[in-house]
This record gives sequence, C-alpha cells and structure tokens, in this order.
Amino acid sequence: MTDDVLLDNAPDATEILVVRVERWAPWLETVPPATADWLKRTVVKPEPGASLWLPADGSAKPRVLAIAGKDSLAALGDLAHRLPEGDYALVPDGNVGAVELEHWVLGFALGAYRFQTFKTSDRKPARLVVPASLTAASLRERMRAIALVRDLVNMPATDMMPEHLDAAAKALAMELGAEHRSIVGDALLSERFPTIHAVGRASTSAPRLIELGWGNPANPELVLIGKGVCFDSGGLDIKSADGMRHMKKDMGGAAHVLGIARLVMAECLPVRLRVLIPAVENAISGNAFRPGDIIRTRKGLTVEVDNTDAEGRLVLCDAIALACERKPALIIDFATLTGAARSALGTDLPAMFCNDDNVAEDVLAAASRVADPVWRMPLHQPYRKMLDSRAADMVNSGRSPYAGAITAALFLESFVASGVPWVHFDLMAWNVSATPGRPEGGEAMGLRTIHAYLCDRFAR
Repeated sequence: MTDDVLLDNAPDATEILVVRVERWAPWLETVPPATADWLKRTVVKPEPGASLWLPADGSAKPRVLAIAGKDSLAALGDLAHRLPEGDYALVPDGNVGAVELEHWVLGFALGAYRFQTFKTSDRKPARLVVPASLTAASLRERMRAIALVRDLVNMPATDMMPEHLDAAAKALAMELGAEHRSIVGDALLSERFPTIHAVGRASTSAPRLIELGWGNPANPELVLIGKGVCFDSGGLDIKSADGMRHMKKDMGGAAHVLGIARLVMAECLPVRLRVLIPAVENAISGNAFRPGDIIRTRKGLTVEVDNTDAEGRLVLCDAIALACERKPALIIDFATLTGAARSALGTDLPAMFCNDDNVAEDVLAAASRVADPVWRMPLHQPYRKMLDSRAADMVNSGRSPYAGAITAALFLESFVASGVPWVHFDLMAWNVSATPGRPEGGEAMGLRTIHAYLCDRFAR
C-alpha cells in the first residue's frame, strides 16, 4: 500500500536537504567552500525537481540534495523511485510553512505509487519519515484514499465490471462500518431506475445501483454520486478503437466518491453520508438501447436518446433524482462525462459546475489552499435549448458541436430539486503521461479539494 512509504521515525534515515530555487544562491554561501565549488561545477542550472547526492564532508553521511520549485507537490515526486531503497528524512533549508512541508511529503508518497496488481517488481520505493510537525495519520488516510481511486481506475475492465465495483464498495463499507445495498438487474425497473437499467441491460454483467450509508441520521446529509460506467463501448453509437482504448476509466467518478467516502468515514466527519453509484457496462447486444428511444426517468421527465455514447448523464440522472427526494444538505457528483471538458481545460483540470455561488467559492478556496486545482464553468441557461426534443421533454445529447460540457451539466441540473446545493465535476481521472508525483494512469482529481472543503464546512 502506498502509505507504507510514510514512516513515523527511522533513526538511521538518510537526510534529504531540500533547497528552494529562489534560495539557491544564498544557500550556496552557507555551505563549506569545497562543497560550494563542487556544486558549481556539477549543477549547471538549479531546476525544480532536480536531485543529486552530496558527498560526505568527513563528519556526516552523504546526503541527498533536492531542489524544490513553486509546484510543491512535484518537488519530491520522483524521489521514491529515483533514490535507492531505504529510509530518508527531510531537512528543509530555512523556514518552511506547514502547508508546503505537507505537500512535499504528499508529493513524495504520491510518486511512490505504482499499479502492480498484474506486474511483479523487485523494486520497492524509498520511504520517508513524516516530520514531527505534521500528522502522519492524516497523511496516510489521504494516501489510502488516493491509492484506492487509482487502483480502481487502473483495473482492467474484465476485473472491474459492475459486480466487482459493487464488491469494492461492500468491502469499504465492511471495513469502516457503513451500510451497503445494491439493486441489481430487472429490480431496477420495479424500484424505478429506468435509465440505469436501459444503459446497462445489454451487458452480461447486470447493471445495478450501489448504495452506502453511514453516520448519525441527525447530522446533515451529504450525498456523493459517482458515474460507474465500468466500460463504455459507446453502445450502438460505437466509439472508434482509439476512443475506446481507455474506457475502463469511465468508472472514474465512482472511484472518486469511494475515495472521498473513505476519508469521510475514517475521519468521522459529522455528516450522514450517502453514496450512490449507478454501475453499468455500456455494451452492445440485441437488447441494447437505441438512438431514438424515449425513456421515462425516475423524476418523470422523458428523455429522447440522441446518442447512446452520452450514457453517463442517463445513469446519473436517476441517482440524482433519488438523492433529492430526501432534500440533502449537499450533493456532489463526479463523472468522466465529456470530451468537451477536456477540450476546454485539458486533461489535468477538472471542470466544476455548481448551482450555489457560496458553495462554489468555498470549494475554489479549498482547491487553492491544498494545491488541487479545479475550474468553475458556467451553467449557462440559454444553452438549455440545445437539449430540446420534438418528441420528449429533452434529449440526452444536443446536436450542436459546441458547449458539450455545459449542456451535459444542464441536463443533470434538470434533475436537481430546487433549493438543494449541487456540485458537479467533469474530470479525466487519468494522467496521460507521468510527471513528478503523478504516475501515468488512473488519477484522483479534486479529491483533496473536496476533502478540505467538507472538513471546512462540516468539521469546523
């Protein structure tokens, strides 16, 4: 587990001297002349993320020199696998704030992660002592949550079908004392979840609605909803080979809400937590739903299917309608919903939509504080007409090539009850290439932001 790289103490740990780029010149003046001369000849240019071994000066063991830049999460993000196996401890140069120090440690641990369920390796990551000024238990809980998200998203679709995702949710519930139930197959119809059933019925893995419940019912209700499309072929509007290649990650929203739920429960936030995951495979068979079909949703709104590859909003709309029936204090959904959001913001920035300005401002403030960026996008109501249908209350995907992320969010907003605060994240859940602290593959995006926001709102 990734949190194993974080130690409470290690008496023989090798020191990592961390020098920030802007401190490089004055720091050089503080070291012995021989060391300064050696560094000037060895380091062509001090750059963020660079590291090298400092030779022993006769009175101490060799040390590692690491150069930190403005991206504090990336500062030590490569060291867990660049350094030899063993134990290390940070020695910052000068005064370092608690937030920056925490980010250095988190970045080190994030970079230690590797998905190795199907790949053997003799190499173990280096381990880092958590500075005494930080809370090691809290850091480990965040690492467990992020590792859970990454593991679930990285799992091949064959091993992460709806029943496997259900099992993962049940295991989490058992570990942390939550209630678990799931509504499977044709029972979705009798319990009024027609869109979840329609999208998932073509698969040999039965569709389902997974639900977790935890906490004191007297506390404010927090609902986390995650898109759980375990594989997305596009349905009858089938994707291209390139478009389908990484569609095992289309359950990334479900992975995110399980990761956040882990943090909420492990840290005993004073909420009544409800997790809803519509889990399906968007497959193709003789009973697959079709373009032109009209589905009456749980809320009663009818939806004409314009494109079977806009299935995520269909499975989410029934879950949102269910959540609103109890008028919760807050609904947050996560979904790998649109390519349009990636076109607008790239792969690193999650798009955030929110129907409450105060909530949105607080989420953005939390994002800035924990260096886990999200970007608010507008619920621009004039675009709602792009979802008009001649045969039903609305279509699931407008024909316009523009504003696809906004129209998807507006579709979901149609199922949010008046007066219920709602936050929607449209995210990639995947690193397309490796950068320090962010290995290629499944990624938690916005998780630390929402954790910080929930602590601000409910725990303090």
